[in-house]
Amino acid sequence: MLRSERPIGIFDSGLGGLTVFKAVRGLMPAENLVYFGDTARVPYGTKSQSAVVSFSREIAGCLFAKKIKFLIVACNTASSLALEEIKRISPVPVLGVITPGVRAALRLVPRGGRILVTGTAATVTSRAYSRALLAVRPDVRVTEKACPLFVPVVEEGWCSKPLAGLVAGEYLAAFRRAKIDALILGCTHYPLLRKVIARVLGPRVKIIDSAGATAIAAKLELSRLGLLNSGRSRGKCEFLVSDAPERFSGLALKLLGIKTGAVTVKRF
Repeated sequence: MLRSERPIGIFDSGLGGLTVFKAVRGLMPAENLVYFGDTARVPYGTKSQSAVVSFSREIAGCLFAKKIKFLIVACNTASSLALEEIKRISPVPVLGVITPGVRAALRLVPRGGRILVTGTAATVTSRAYSRALLAVRPDVRVTEKACPLFVPVVEEGWCSKPLAGLVAGEYLAAFRRAKIDALILGCTHYPLLRKVIARVLGPRVKIIDSAGATAIAAKLELSRLGLLNSGRSRGKCEFLVSDAPERFSGLALKLLGIKTGAVTVKRF
């Protein structure tokens, strides 16, 4: 039987999922959290589906061994390609980031509105966002755009450098005149480039970050299952990576203000 004091597991291909971690931490400070960043194999967006499924199974297994009560797949590529397999093998409830992001976007878009989805090449090729959006609102017009260089820009810690603006402009400047109503940041790394992206697209476009929506969805599901931690003290956090713990810790602090403390290395 699952107990409320058990931790929530969160994983991503690297440090992008820390945007979800931070949102969960802010919304549910009493929860114990375990985060896994697959820094040895980032990015996932250029990998095959079989590779992403294999990586996701390994990481999920590692988090299951930590006796988690709930698993958040804080990676859009893994949510697109491996979510059903993770759910199949999971002993605990599993939440991906696509459905929360889709619901948040549809609340902001008028009938017949235009939605631009940015993501990794693998996420865009999967058409997971288009299918999810159109299943709920067949009237919306969806365009998906792969922005593969965004992940390495973030992983290098270059979010505020001129290069980030040049890359964003190359990918997105053409959409400024396309009367886009909303942009979905379809990768958890991309919120770290939100200001840069907003400057390229202009003030008219609403930008949807799935991190906050995912945290809200997680809290609602944990409440429904009676698994919210009712403790009053601040929950503990544990961080694991598959490589380069010092680099991960440094970028977590620099980009998100997250103090990780000691980071454990787990190699497969």
